[in-house]
Amino acid sequence: MLGIDCKDAILASAKLRIGIDEILESIVARVPPPRDTTSAPLRALIFDSYYDPYRGVVVMFRVVDGVLRKGDKVLMMNTKTAHEVTELGVMSPGQKQVEVLGPGEVGYLAAAIRAVADARVGDTITHAAAALAATEPLPGYAEAQPMVFCGLFPVDADAYNMLRESLGRLQLNDAALRFEPETSTAMGFGFRCGFLGLLHMEIVQERLEREYNLDLIVTAPSVVYRVTAADGAVTDCVNPSDLPAHRLRIEEPFVKLEVITPSEYNGSLMELAAERRAIFISMSYTTESRVTLSYELPLAEVVSDFFDEIKSRTRGYASMEYSLIGYRPSDLVLLEVRINGEACDPLAIICHRDKAYNVGRGLVSKLKELIPRHQFEIPIQAAIGSRVIASEKLSGMRKNVLAKCAHAPLVTPSSADALVSRLRRRYQSQEEAVRSRTCLSVDFLTRSPQAVEAS
Repeated sequence: MLGIDCKDAILASAKLRIGIDEILESIVARVPPPRDTTSAPLRALIFDSYYDPYRGVVVMFRVVDGVLRKGDKVLMMNTKTAHEVTELGVMSPGQKQVEVLGPGEVGYLAAAIRAVADARVGDTITHAAAALAATEPLPGYAEAQPMVFCGLFPVDADAYNMLRESLGRLQLNDAALRFEPETSTAMGFGFRCGFLGLLHMEIVQERLEREYNLDLIVTAPSVVYRVTAADGAVTDCVNPSDLPAHRLRIEEPFVKLEVITPSEYNGSLMELAAERRAIFISMSYTTESRVTLSYELPLAEVVSDFFDEIKSRTRGYASMEYSLIGYRPSDLVLLEVRINGEACDPLAIICHRDKAYNVGRGLVSKLKELIPRHQFEIPIQAAIGSRVIASEKLSGMRKNVLAKCAHAPLVTPSSADALVSRLRRRYQSQEEAVRSRTCLSVDFLTRSPQAVEAS
């Protein structure tokens, strides 16, 4: 199924205690021993880390070159932070303290490191002293870049400081989490957060709600677009409301997608891929009943509900994985939602021009169901620039205050006209006063961004 040569596979079962000695002997025979580089400058590769409330960050690493001793002052070569090793040990399987670790050995260290971001996975550890430090870090380090962004806003404005502290605590254990303050006219103060993917976003949201008892408004997920402005400047656009008005082109991230599925679901998955602007690459049968489909498609089409659709169409039997392959120009537009004549930034999205009408129609239709009725009529519009492509009207609940003047036999015509005019002016002044207020309530906003985008 996976295309692995099985001729040297060892028959083993931990339950039946079969093949254990053979596996250990094979490790000794097949895995090459580490080189003797004791005299070389220290270089150790970090492969994991976690935050301990009493010891700080505990770093798991493998020594490649040199020797590390307890009490040494070490330097993280990529983050440029220096720390003194207060605890050094190995896993056997629990933590066992030792005094020294040499080439090829795997262990852990604690050095009163305050944040996981100071000891990132893939970084190289060396001595802080210039005379003993390595000149080149180990190859392969790349800082984790967020690929999915969304806005987090507290339902209660007084919980803003609590949300900021909670995100800071989560970042101690999660170096890939990024956040920065964001302000919305509709939802107040919050944070724009970056995640590695949809699963990462859902985990952070669940932890904030369960561990810190926060009620959150989460906007629809989006990706990073690369925008070339009219003056030639290239910028990364995370928030759709920050898109420059005058631009030459917009590039969006593309991914290479591989879907492994039973062969009877090929047609349904190909239809789904065509709907999501996917480019077909190849189709290969790993077995008679299982096939691998390869596509290239925009990341924005994946981060919405693509995985859910795959599971639904294949009854849960399909699996997928994707990797970023770069940016490509696309015919993208900024779709704005205007409620009562005012743009609603949290509902603005960047989408393909061919899908703009259908997305806009779905947005305004869903908003008409979610927004509570008011005393006056509320227009709901989806627009690209100054052109409105979809519109709905939410009828008002106002009482017809002029109806009682229609049948008034005891009132003279002149006095009736004066009464109608006075009531009409009063109604118009009340309507203008109400219109000046926002028509979006927190109850609606707690549902709208995700519910509307899902529709």
